[in-house]
Amino acid sequence: MPGGRLRERTSSQAERRTNHHQTTTTTAAAMPNYLTETLTSPFGELATNLSETELRETAYEILIGACRTTGGKPLTYISQSERNSERSAAPTPSLTSSASLQRSLTSTAASKVKKALGLRSSRRRKVSGESDSERVKKAVTIGELLRVQMGISEQTDSRVRRALLRVAAAQLGRRIESIVLPLEMLQQLKPSDFPNQGEYEAWQRRNLKLLEAGLLLHPLLPLDNADSDPQRLRKIIRGALEKPLETGKNNESMQALRSIVLSLACRKSFDGSVSETSHWADGFPLNLRIYQVLLEACFDVNDETSVIEEVDEVLELVKKTWVVLGMNQMLHNLCFLWILFNRYVVAGQVEADLLFAANNLLMEVEKDSKAMKDPDYSKILSSTLSAILGWAEKKLLAYHNYFNSDNTELMECVVSMGVLSAKIMVEDISQEYHKKRKEIDVAHERVDKYIRSSLRTAFVKIMEKVKLNKRSSNKNQQNQLPFLSILAQDVCTLAFSEKAIFSPILKRWHPLPAGVAVATLHSCYGNELKQFVSGIGELTPDILQVLKAAEKLEKDLVQIAVENSVESEDGGKSIIREMPPYEAESVVSNLVKSWIKTRIDRLKEWIDRNLQQEVWDPRVNKERFAPSAVEVLRIVDEALEAFFLLPISIHAALLPDLTNGIDRCLQNYVLKAKSGCGTRSTFVPSMPALTRCSTRSKFPGVFKKKEKLQMAQSRKSQVGTTNGNDSFGIPRLCCRINTLQHVRMELDVLAKRKIVHLRSSESPHVDNVSNGMGKTFELTAAACLEGIQQLCEVTAYKVIFNDLSHVLWDGLYVGEVSSSRIEPFLQELEHYLEVISLTVHDRVRTRVITEIMKASFDGFLLVLLAGGPARVFSPQDYEAIAEDFKFLTDLFWSNGDGLPTDLIEKFSATVKAILPLFHTDTDSLIEQFKYMTTESYGSAAKSKLPLPPTSGQWSSTEPNTLLRVLCYRNDETAAKFLKKTYNLPKKL
Repeated sequence: MPGGRLRERTSSQAERRTNHHQTTTTTAAAMPNYLTETLTSPFGELATNLSETELRETAYEILIGACRTTGGKPLTYISQSERNSERSAAPTPSLTSSASLQRSLTSTAASKVKKALGLRSSRRRKVSGESDSERVKKAVTIGELLRVQMGISEQTDSRVRRALLRVAAAQLGRRIESIVLPLEMLQQLKPSDFPNQGEYEAWQRRNLKLLEAGLLLHPLLPLDNADSDPQRLRKIIRGALEKPLETGKNNESMQALRSIVLSLACRKSFDGSVSETSHWADGFPLNLRIYQVLLEACFDVNDETSVIEEVDEVLELVKKTWVVLGMNQMLHNLCFLWILFNRYVVAGQVEADLLFAANNLLMEVEKDSKAMKDPDYSKILSSTLSAILGWAEKKLLAYHNYFNSDNTELMECVVSMGVLSAKIMVEDISQEYHKKRKEIDVAHERVDKYIRSSLRTAFVKIMEKVKLNKRSSNKNQQNQLPFLSILAQDVCTLAFSEKAIFSPILKRWHPLPAGVAVATLHSCYGNELKQFVSGIGELTPDILQVLKAAEKLEKDLVQIAVENSVESEDGGKSIIREMPPYEAESVVSNLVKSWIKTRIDRLKEWIDRNLQQEVWDPRVNKERFAPSAVEVLRIVDEALEAFFLLPISIHAALLPDLTNGIDRCLQNYVLKAKSGCGTRSTFVPSMPALTRCSTRSKFPGVFKKKEKLQMAQSRKSQVGTTNGNDSFGIPRLCCRINTLQHVRMELDVLAKRKIVHLRSSESPHVDNVSNGMGKTFELTAAACLEGIQQLCEVTAYKVIFNDLSHVLWDGLYVGEVSSSRIEPFLQELEHYLEVISLTVHDRVRTRVITEIMKASFDGFLLVLLAGGPARVFSPQDYEAIAEDFKFLTDLFWSNGDGLPTDLIEKFSATVKAILPLFHTDTDSLIEQFKYMTTESYGSAAKSKLPLPPTSGQWSSTEPNTLLRVLCYRNDETAAKFLKKTYNLPKKL
């Protein structure tokens, strides 16, 4: 068992140290004492201002009360160390007495407590000129020893004993745990028992504060909010703190105090049973603070790091206070553990025996924690172990700063305490929440963490030292390479030192301590190597020098890892996986990738900066595309050429990184070139609500000029417009289209040039790579196609619905058909077509004109089917409308010089199918509408015709299209049908 091994080691070590000079031994085992530490008590702070002196006097009173006897005068004893030198002295008759406070220890064997904890025996220092016989005469009782150890004056001791005799007389036959000691002391001691009134009043205040702490602030049993006694006691104590309390037996205030105190101290237990024990000093943390004071008496007042030889007898007496303080063996172990540990820390961490003793006691606490389920105990256990673990981990997370080959035993003890504390806490938490804790090896996990953290810290320290030495030498100031070479040597030295000194200790808790250590160092050095390489702009022979030093270091680290993993389950594979190799090719590859990233980042920045300045003016060059495109493609070409000039042999493997980065940059350029231009829906006006025709529409001139102007203005608010910036005018849109077409064509040129470069390089597998080069720049190619299509649509719909809205949407067929024909629209449209044809690239001209044709057909249908109440049509208007549409199609045919006939026929088919509806008689239209609606909605349309929704997909057989023809039919029959069926209004 690991705990047993450490206990045996510390015990034998204690014996071994006894035979050597104390100073030498202590110094060898001590940790470097950089700073005196203080620890926060895990027992918590008291809610009252009881001073250390007051707590000590209270503890002494409880101790004497618990040990009080009716024996005779004090009997003497000879101390343990003096007994060893006076074995021939005859025992005195008083040794037969059993009075605990007066017992002599001369015949007692060596301390069992010290032996169990691994503490060495100490020899009392001989006062200069003092003979053995004189020391024997100075022997005192165990009670006297305790008085001296606790710093209690003889006068105070006499007063306490006198008071306890009076209490015993008044409470005849009652045990110490059944009385409230401060209350009885207040009753029994008068001002005449004190040297002066001030000392009496201070003593009285102390006992009142003690009652307040034990009964009100830290009671064992929670106070009942409905009970008035706590409030009454607070009032009495407050008054007594201002004016001394009269403590006469028949005094009314004293009787009230007694009544309330006894009522609170003798309440029912948690299970409802009435106990004979008075609960006034057994609440947490008051009891622990008092008990802590008692345990401090185990340390020699003249040597704060030394446990007295009479510790067994002292603890035997101290344990008699358990009945008053509510203590037990488990709480005692926990408190004593903290006392030993805390004393080691605050005394400068020079007496290692105290830490070994604390560790051995911690093993007992581990056993206790498995059996003890009390929540108060768990809370104290957790806070105590947290403090120990925090202190231990501060050392262990950087153990190279605190330990060396001279104090490895101390390190083993600290690791043991840290691991054991963490393990107990994990198990305690899982028990508290009744969880099935996932099986984890706490020791392995913690030690793994310590190794990695400390090695990282040690690495940083070595690195700073190398840097400092390098600066002080004033050599190679501009050259970083020797730094990494020296660092590699020092890291290698650290690794072998770790393997020899610390790994054998840590192997007790971790199967592969040396492996974890070298894996950590491998990672630390690797990070520095990567950082170094990333700062180099080009490959040079000097880099190989660094890589050689790194390669040697890696070889040594891997060898240590392999040797350490011989007996491991996986043969060390897990550790080796943590050590990605420092491969030269990998470093070169990363260096080139970094170079590629820098080039791509520059390209991104350039694109963003120049696009902000781009004005998209087609007049700047004869090709009518943006100058920024020329510059972008030039930079891309330069990047490709520079890449193939790099002194490497892995061009083929890294070329996809470069081309993919260029592809994303060009895609970004294309996306930004078309961003902000809008879409077709940006410019198409929203359709007005359906209305029926007014009969006044039959008369000519019924729409006045003012009404036409108002309608035109109302439509402008519905037309999609730009923000007034001319950067989206038609010529500039054409320039954007030309730019995307130019980029698209240049992609093929770049791909071919790339293959030529690749085949002329010395890269292996060139043929395999070059065969797949045709698939490069796919993102940009797709973005160009999509962008050109979007810009063509935007250009078309902007021309028809924005630039020509005054002659189409606001002019065509407004009022009477005969007086508002299509000729003005055609004249202006023809001008736009000429400008666009001269501006856009030959390869996209047909696409742009086609989109304008489609947009004009959409606009024509929108006027007929959704032109609003300003437009009405009669069957007689059909010929003029059909003629106007023919004029429109002829414009795009342009006597055979325009778009192909089959293309015009394809996109005009919908309009040609709908136009005959405008000369169909009204009754037939109504019947056709009813039939198509019934067909669409089935039985739901038999009782009442539903209003067909607007789909935007016009068709001669679509109900909404038929309904719209009826809405704009200048006919009484149509108006009555719409009024009766849908109650449509005459105007908006």
